[in-house]
Parts: sequence; C-alpha cells; structure tokens
Amino acid sequence: MEGLDTLTRSLARRTPEQLAALLTRHAEPLARRPAPTELRGLASALWSYETLHHLVLHLDHPRLKVLATTARISQERAAQDAPAPAAPAPGADYQSLMAHRLSFAQLATAPVPPEDVLAALEATGSARAAAESALRALYDDALAAPTEDGAVVVPPRTPQLLAAHDFGPFLAEAPRPFPDDPADAGTPVAAVPETSPHDESRAAAATLAATADRLLASLATQPAALRKSGGLAVREIKRLAKAAGAGEPQTRLLLDLALAAGLIALTRTPAGITALPTGAYDDWLDRPPGQRLDPLLAAWSALWAIPTHTPFGETPTALVRGHDRHAPALRHALLATLATVPPAAGAPLATPAPGTVPPGLLRAADWHRPLAVTAQPMAEDRAAHTLDEAAYLGLVAHGTLTPLGRALLTDPHSLDEPLADLLPPLLEQAHFQADLTAVVPGRPTAALAALLTSAADRESEEHAVTWRFTPASVRHALDTGHTAGTLLDDLTRASTTGALPQPLRYLVQDAARAHGRMRVLPAACCIRSDDETLVKELAAHRALGDLALRVIAPTVLVSSRPPAATLDALRAAGYAPALESDTGTTTVERLPAHRTTAPAPTRDPQAPLALARRLLGLTPQPGEAAATGGG
Repeated sequence: MEGLDTLTRSLARRTPEQLAALLTRHAEPLARRPAPTELRGLASALWSYETLHHLVLHLDHPRLKVLATTARISQERAAQDAPAPAAPAPGADYQSLMAHRLSFAQLATAPVPPEDVLAALEATGSARAAAESALRALYDDALAAPTEDGAVVVPPRTPQLLAAHDFGPFLAEAPRPFPDDPADAGTPVAAVPETSPHDESRAAAATLAATADRLLASLATQPAALRKSGGLAVREIKRLAKAAGAGEPQTRLLLDLALAAGLIALTRTPAGITALPTGAYDDWLDRPPGQRLDPLLAAWSALWAIPTHTPFGETPTALVRGHDRHAPALRHALLATLATVPPAAGAPLATPAPGTVPPGLLRAADWHRPLAVTAQPMAEDRAAHTLDEAAYLGLVAHGTLTPLGRALLTDPHSLDEPLADLLPPLLEQAHFQADLTAVVPGRPTAALAALLTSAADRESEEHAVTWRFTPASVRHALDTGHTAGTLLDDLTRASTTGALPQPLRYLVQDAARAHGRMRVLPAACCIRSDDETLVKELAAHRALGDLALRVIAPTVLVSSRPPAATLDALRAAGYAPALESDTGTTTVERLPAHRTTAPAPTRDPQAPLALARRLLGLTPQPGEAAATGGG
C-alpha cells in the first residue's frame, strides 16, 4: 500500500497536461479497465499486473535494466524486514500453497536509494547518465515513483514479470546492427543503389495508394463474406487480390489495416458476416493521395498482428482480431535499429532478400525492446515478415529507413508533410483520344475516377491510368441515369482540351439511340387470382395505395413492395392472401429473426485532458469533453 500511496502523491504533483499525456501514452492497456474516478484508482490501474505486462513490452534495455535491478533490490530488502511465512503443512490444499507462494514477503517492496541502483548497475560516466535518464523516464511513465526523501518505489509485481529474463550487463547505447569493419567480419557490403530511399518510398507509396483504392472499391461493389469460423475464406482473398492487383499477403495486410483504420467494418447480414466499407471510406475518397495513406500507416504501427506472417500449420486469412501484443514493440525495435543505419549510398547493411533478416539486426533490435524481439518464438521469421511489410509500405529501403519511415518512428499520427512530399496532388482532368481511350497521367480525383468508371472500362494501372470506352460501357452509363447530352457535357468538362474526339461523340450518340427501345417493368412481387373482379377491387382499394398495384393481365397485379410487405398490407385491409413459391405451391411462413449491431463508441481527443482535470480535482474547462474512458 505504501507504494501506491507514493505513486498517488507523484501523480497529484503533475499538471493536467502532464497527466493527460500519461493517460494518452497508456490509453491501450487502461481502456481495458473501468475509468478511474480518483488518483488512487488510477495508480492501482497503472500498477496492476495486466497493465504492467503490456507496458514493460515497450521499454528499452536501459529502462528495463534499471526497473529490474530496482525491483530485485527492493524485494530483497523487504524480505529481510518481513518475517518468513510459516511453511504449509504436509498435504496442504492449493489455496494454502498459493498463499505461501504469494505471501507478503514475496510481493512486498521497499524504497531503494537511487545510488544503490547505480552501484548495482556498475554505471559510471556516460553509463551513469544513461541510467539516470532511464530512471526519469520510468518516473514519467509511472512505472516507478520517488518518495519524499528521494528513494525509488516500483510496482510489487515487477519481479514476477521480469525475474525470468536475463538482460545482461547494463548497456548505455544500442549495439550497432553491423560491425565497424564489415569486410573483416564477412558482412556483405551493399552495392551503390541506383535509387535513393526517398525514390523507393515514393514508388511504394504510389503503388500502395492505388492498390488500397482498388481494394476498397472492390469491397464497395461486392462485400466479402467471412467464414463461420472467422476470417476471410481463401477464395475471397484471391478475388480481392485480383481486383486490387496485389499479392495475397499484401491483400491480407491492407484488409487488416483498413479494418483497424475504420475504413471497413464487419456487418451481420441474413447471409452471415460480411466486410464492406464504412462511411469513413467516402471521406477517405475525398482526401489527397497522401492523406489517404495516413490512417493506414498509423494503424500498422499499432496493429496487434503481423498480417503477412502465418505460423506453420495455420491457414492464411484476414480480418481476424489480432492477439499478438508483441507486434507493435517488434516494429518499433526494427525501425529504431534501421534508423541508425546511414542512408548514404553503399551503407554497410546490405538490403536483405524478402523473407530474410540482415545479420546482426535482431541483436541490435533487442536493445530497443528486449521483451519483444528474440524473447519471443519464431523471432527471425516474425522480424522478416515485419521488414517485408515495412518495405511494401514505403518505410524501409536499401537497408535503412526512408524519410517516411523516420517520420512514422517519431510520431505515427503526424505524417501529412512527408506523405504530401511523396505523392503529387490528384488530377481533375483526363486526355481523351481518338482511339476511344481516356488517359489520366497520375492519380485521378474520386469524382473523375467515378465519371470515367461509369462510362468506360478501366484498362491499366501504371504511372498513367487508362479507361476505354465501348458500346457496353456507354450503355452502362445510360442505365445509371445519364442521357447522351449529360454524359457528353460531363466528359467535355473533364477533358484537358475542353473538347471530345469525334469517334467518342458518335459512340455515345449511337448508344443513346438504341437505348430504351424495350422496357423492363419493375415489380417486387405479383398477386394472382382467378377472380377477375377481386383483382379489379384490389387495384382500386385506397388502403393498398402504398403497394402501387398495377394490373398487367386480367388475373395478375404487380406490387412495388416485396412479398412480406404486400402480405401484411393485404391482411391489414381485411383480405386473406396465401404466399406462393415460384413452383406454384403454397409456402409455409416463418417469423424472421432480426439482428443488429451496436454502434462502436467514439473516442474524443479531449477526453484524456478532461479526465486528468477531474482526477486532480480541477473544474473542466469549456469545450472539454466529459471523459468516458481511461484515456
């Protein structure tokens, strides 16, 4: 209890902005618990086993070493001061054994002077400064708290979390991912690349934006059905991969990122659960190319999964909630390590082949996140797939980070500037040619792409996007409400020259002359009766006006409403209809089962600050949202 009191007093000394920053940094683990109503409740949540288990994954070697050393010394001193618990009697039950195992002496901690921690670390000179900096970082993240006399208190569960790990001697700096003299160590030296990391990132970003656009457009046209056991079936992934023009691993990656970014959602329908775009997708289409990638890259940095990695014996799938809490820390460790590699040509870390990890990279990455790299199973395989994903997203090239990768490492939510530098603005006009094609030498706006797609077939997706007009494609535009005049006017406004080639005008006019020579009558269902008088009575009945009944034969009416609604209206008007199948037999009716999904809660960005002010006993400022969660 003394440790929680110390932490509570430490939290009370923070400003609202400092406490809100802490709540934001720890939002993910705290969101799994009820929102605290007082500072001591927040202290208990921060030092709970579940929260600590998440937070220690994101500590680098200096902070983990300082925390583990302080916890060891603290526990040893507490055990000396506390009486040893009585040994359980022979044949004791499980509860007695666990009570002995988790006795006060096992969980109690005692304050430790910082000098004792530094002495145990044998930290002098620059190492001492690094250890002191690590201790201050632990204070900032509430993983340790200073007492009134300057001693250090750590969570009592820390030894249980870290006792099984050997972090070795204290290292103030990360090891280099390559030897100082790679030639002597046999490390391959990268040849001078023909392109810069910035050029590679630009090409990857352009491909990613186009692929994501095609993938989400395909889902908007035909939602994907999920298996009953969860995740997309292989045939659905193949279909979407073909529509997106990407490989299946990359398609799985983009699907998971779009789901995490809220661009698609899983919706329950009578046929099962399907994946289709959300309302955010429409807003996403109106953004410039760079801003379209922003939510996808931010989602990748925090995703609890490595979508392109499928453990042996499992079936590759997508749109399954991830449970790999180590994945975000692994990404950070790999990117932080590659950030130390000079971006100059001929960097000593050779660009690895897909599916491989450069020599020495994991050893260096371990320093940045010791509990998330080699401490986990299949470390090299997981790291290789993570690097492949980073290269595909334009974050890694030539064995180092691209400018976009460095921006993501610094702040995943501030990528507007580097993305705007990588992708040019969208084009609003196209070049119409006499061979009945329209060419956009770049990325078209959503409005231009929608217009051309409505009247032409998309042919190519290289640096320029090409559409081809055919009689069938023009008929499709006429089917969707265009007339020859409106279609020609819209295409003329979209032309870079303000005019259209004569062959295209002739094609549109010819298609319009043939369009509508036969008509298809819309009808949701039919009503038939051998009694012609009854048919006339139904057609003239005022109470059935909502059905828009029309007589198409002496014994047949058509209704604009589906069978269920038509039956209800007829019965409400006093008639006794029977439902008939398409084979002419009477159908037995069953009550349908209706299901719906609850809307996902929204998180207000001002909630952490409002909650911080409440916890500190301050009056919320005007405009601050009422806090509804733990950050």
